[in-house]
Amino acid sequence: MMVRTGLVSAIATTLLLVIVTASTVHAQGNCQNLPNDSQLKALLVAAQAGSPASPGDAGGIFHGKKMWGAIVNRDGALCAVAVSTADPTDVWPGSQAIAKHKAYTANAFSVDELALSTARLYTFVQPGHSLFGLNQSNPFDPKFLAPPKESSPGGGRNQIVGGIITFGGGVPLYLGTQIIGGLGVSGDTACADHEIAKKARDLAALNPPGGAHVDDISYTAAPLAAPQFTHPGCLNTFRDGVAVPTNEPPATGY
Repeated sequence: MMVRTGLVSAIATTLLLVIVTASTVHAQGNCQNLPNDSQLKALLVAAQAGSPASPGDAGGIFHGKKMWGAIVNRDGALCAVAVSTADPTDVWPGSQAIAKHKAYTANAFSVDELALSTARLYTFVQPGHSLFGLNQSNPFDPKFLAPPKESSPGGGRNQIVGGIITFGGGVPLYLGTQIIGGLGVSGDTACADHEIAKKARDLAALNPPGGAHVDDISYTAAPLAAPQFTHPGCLNTFRDGVAVPTNEPPATGY
């Protein structure tokens, strides 16, 4: 009887080890080929100086130097979170949630054949356009927030945080011709957020098949704007290190 009990116990222990090992491998596999926290932080810092396909200043209020970044996998589960500063509390706390939701949005509305940055969704969600109301389809859930410290537990790690953001700062991530997740950046103007996200993706060599600019931001008042994908300018707007002749519209009508 004791032998049988010991055998059952040994089998149970073995099965538990197999389950734990499988779960660990599965969790690692879900974020495979995506930057981890420390790599994401390094990318956010390096992006301030530009990238091969997008050199120069990001513009904005802080020149892209105070950023939250988040990465999700293809399932939409949160894989990495980081800030670009030594002191996480020196970045807007509200940008933590926005970065996570931008990452989710960029991944959620992109496929292998079509990369859609969050900036390219802006026009479609305005009143009178075909996706008006999209922003209300998946509201923020505050349970996925964490204290600003990067080492804080929780905050949606390995969970699908959801949320929809339809202004600049979120880009899909690709390995070759296949989408593998999304990157969200927040902490400056929407335009600077997009620039840092675009540069970070380029530095990580995770661009879409069409290259770093295939889903680039397109400004309403700028030359060569794509009518279906336009996005308003921001304060101190730059694109690929060059000042763009557009700015935050003046306050009118209220």
